[in-house]
Amino acid sequence: MDIKKKHGRYERLYKQLEELLKKTDNPISRMATVAAVLHHKMDCYFWTGFYLLNDSKLLVGPYQGPVACQELTKNKGVCWAAINENTTIVVADVHQFTDHIACDARSKSEIVVPMRNNNAEVIGVLDVDSKYLNSFDDVDAKWLEKIVKLVISNK
Repeated sequence: MDIKKKHGRYERLYKQLEELLKKTDNPISRMATVAAVLHHKMDCYFWTGFYLLNDSKLLVGPYQGPVACQELTKNKGVCWAAINENTTIVVADVHQFTDHIACDARSKSEIVVPMRNNNAEVIGVLDVDSKYLNSFDDVDAKWLEKIVKLVISNK
């Protein structure tokens, strides 16, 4: 998808999610809605969901796609890297990423966006995988960071 088309699609999805998420303050319900909308509206999304920090463990939360790893090994993989570095990480080829955790061997590229609470503490991540190499870029990072903020923001 070209950059202009991708921006346009994310802009429409952002507005749709803003309206949908006004219906509840519950973060789990909001994550489920975000995962479903993104997964079914973005062409290359293969696995779309959240991993949540719980007692220093990173556990699967609401998601769409094939069965996920229930717990991610601490300090391994893209999700933990995004948490430890406190930044969005885009991986063009997951097989080139040191300590990549392969929950599904069909995943080829990935983007992980930290999710923060109202105190700016990382509480989890939005994780999106694609079956294609080089699926994600700065446009995805920008819009997914905005969308993740909707999960925790107050109405």
